[in-house]
Amino acid sequence: MQPPQRYTITSALPYTNGPVHIGQLSGAYVPADIYVRYLRLRYGRENVVYVCGSDEHGVPITLTAQKEGVTPQDVVDKYHAIIKKSFEEFGIDFDIYHRTSDPLHHKTAQEFFMKLYDKGIFIEKESEQFYDEENNQFLADRYITGGCPHCDNEKAYGDQCEKCGSTLSPEELKNPTSAISGNKPIMKKTKHWYFPLDKCEDWLKEYILEGKLDGKQHHDPKNWKKHVLGQCQSWIDGKLLPRAMTRDLDWGIKVPVENAEGKVLYVWFDAPIGYISATKAWAKEKGIDWEPFWKDGANDEKTKLVHFIGKDNIVFHSIIFPAMLKEEGSFILPENVPANQFMNMEGEKMSTSRNWTVWLHEYLEEFPGKQDVLRYCLIQNMPENKDSDFSWKDFQDRNNNELVANIGNFVNRVLVLSHKYYDGIVQPCDFSKEEDKAVLSEISKAYESVSAKLEKYEFKSALQAVLSLSSVGNKYLADNEPWKLFKTDEVRTGQILNVALQVVQHLAVLTQPVLPFTADKIVKILGTSFDDFSWSDGSNLNYIPGGHQLNKPELLFDKIENDAIQKQLDKLAAAKSQNLAAAPVTDYAPIKSTIQFDDFVKLDIRTGTIVEAVKVPKSSKLLNLTIDLGLEKRTVLSGIAKHFTAEEVIGQQVCVLANLAPRKMMGTESNGMVLMAEDNDGKLKFLAPSEVTKNGMSIS
Repeated sequence: MQPPQRYTITSALPYTNGPVHIGQLSGAYVPADIYVRYLRLRYGRENVVYVCGSDEHGVPITLTAQKEGVTPQDVVDKYHAIIKKSFEEFGIDFDIYHRTSDPLHHKTAQEFFMKLYDKGIFIEKESEQFYDEENNQFLADRYITGGCPHCDNEKAYGDQCEKCGSTLSPEELKNPTSAISGNKPIMKKTKHWYFPLDKCEDWLKEYILEGKLDGKQHHDPKNWKKHVLGQCQSWIDGKLLPRAMTRDLDWGIKVPVENAEGKVLYVWFDAPIGYISATKAWAKEKGIDWEPFWKDGANDEKTKLVHFIGKDNIVFHSIIFPAMLKEEGSFILPENVPANQFMNMEGEKMSTSRNWTVWLHEYLEEFPGKQDVLRYCLIQNMPENKDSDFSWKDFQDRNNNELVANIGNFVNRVLVLSHKYYDGIVQPCDFSKEEDKAVLSEISKAYESVSAKLEKYEFKSALQAVLSLSSVGNKYLADNEPWKLFKTDEVRTGQILNVALQVVQHLAVLTQPVLPFTADKIVKILGTSFDDFSWSDGSNLNYIPGGHQLNKPELLFDKIENDAIQKQLDKLAAAKSQNLAAAPVTDYAPIKSTIQFDDFVKLDIRTGTIVEAVKVPKSSKLLNLTIDLGLEKRTVLSGIAKHFTAEEVIGQQVCVLANLAPRKMMGTESNGMVLMAEDNDGKLKFLAPSEVTKNGMSIS
């Protein structure tokens, strides 16, 4: 397929109510930066724009301001500076990092709203919404907490459950509570402007599931990730409803119509428009036209729009924002939304409120010069299609056993030997020997492989293809043993090192998208320039010429010692202790409503032992358990697969609710329920007798 003339790439705008952490990096920023660096190398920087910026109007910002006793402006100014500096030092190479508080963004968002308003798109209506009587204000979605209707999280927000990822509306919450006063809110009438998503349902279904737009093929839906399509289909199957695009708040972009005092644009209406306003600001600085990067031109000029986000933002970027763009009428729609899933931390869900994460600005201070080490680990553990886990031990092992031992070892050996035998002067080689040709062929194949992987957003696989070339170089050295050959054949030794140096040079080019600091370091050591070694299509390669003078070698990576890792583990342990000590009683699930003794005695709870267990196909949560209840064996489906493997539960004694009505799940009938306990961190534990007990005994 012929590539488009332009690319517009976006990363999710981070909320400026706190610094950036590694979960966000792995979801929206590292993958986008890899893709953008590759596009620039292959198609030219002038054809690619990569935009992002601080989202400064979210309700979490006002909550942070209240908590810290400052103004929302103080909060966004503080964290915008921290986030921007962290991105710059980490090497996330935005063309512009903008702000939604910028007047240009306010103007752009209001103009977008008015375009839809003037076209009669919005539905203006009164509705009853939650209102905090003590504070005399309507409650935005994030000001309301309560029980999630889909999982057991008692602290879900009015717009989203951060435990199960479900997108919610405040009316769905169980026992809704004001996050400001802690009181139960009342319902009160207010007027808002609703976007009619239901009227977009037919074309959205065709656009997302078939890749068609206005009867033409827009993109190949097979290139979209399954979990992105699945979440979109779930929303569409559940029927789309009109969604309010305004809120009753003081902090935000004012609704630009009459009789809209005290109302601002919904943050999820305003924030994605931030991509457009950022592009406008960038184009103004460059003295160019911004529109070709958001609107297709004449003569079949095309622009490809791609959004990089985490899975909690899928619906907004795949359904709501495309619907806004389409109804406005002049903008292109995204060709892909390659959302990543979530990254966990040391086996537990990452949590900024519990300080259970790695903050980017702290990492940069504590591991100076090791940007690419973190980048490498985040790519290797990137949650491209399923949740992943970051651990400090894995971080150390990958640095010491992979970066140091593979790329680092190969590059260092080649440079050291070149200086030892030839004073750093590249020896001539005509590449006529078959073994030399074979290595150069592997370089060409590496370009083809890495390009193919990156075009499909397969960043882990692309990194593996780069490492494979390094392994080819290491094997070539090991097979030819130039340190021994030099004693008998100086000319051939020089040729071997020349070939190895070509591998090193092209490793530098190939690592530019994935490990940019390492790539720059290699080129500096080689004394070459990226201008002379552009991204290859695999058919033509440039070479370092004979007679070229190399600079002195230096280590690309050094080992990370145990004490540095222990320091990080101690920080996490301290955070956990602090969380446990500070945990109020309200962190536990509330006691359910009172039942009578006669209700309790209806429950038939028996002891049993799990004798067989298998993971249920196509389910991430369910294990199919065969439980020996003494008189009989039961099949019970239990949602514990994220906490236990099938192998480790066999032989586990359990308590089973034996007279629960049968329920069919995933095509299998479940007869009973295994009783579990859940701690504050979301970990499950089996409820079982304190000592081994005969199966089938009643519990009362």
